Amino acid sequence: EVQLVESGGGTVQTGGSLRLSCAASGLRFVDYAIGWFRQAPGKEREGVACISNNLGYTIYSDSVKGRFTISSDDAENTVYLQMDSLTSEDPAVYYCAADCGLECGLTYGYQSWGQGTQVTVSS
Repeated sequence: EVQLVESGGGTVQTGGSLRLSCAASGLRFVDYAIGWFRQAPGKEREGVACISNNLGYTIYSDSVKGRFTISSDDAENTVYLQMDSLTSEDPAVYYCAADCGLECGLTYGYQSWGQGTQVTVSS
């Protein structure tokens, strides 16, 4: 019923850019908080960014602030993560997640998760 599908991952050189997409079915993003998370080998899952479509604000982790931008297209029911100035600290599997609440956050607790998309940075 509820499905989140990430896309847009791939391999880029250091300093390059990539845009990830999260398309939803079975729910409307305007009724949910949407977050982007990532998990690199040997590391804990990390909250990267989130957006509250209802209240109209975003939150970023310190590690990506100023480099990543989260946005939404309500007509397409899709959330994006624009990633610029990628470094060797950014490779990971990136996941989008949905929380049926008005507020968004970077902590674990979202109800629905996508399958993830791989981001690799080469030199």
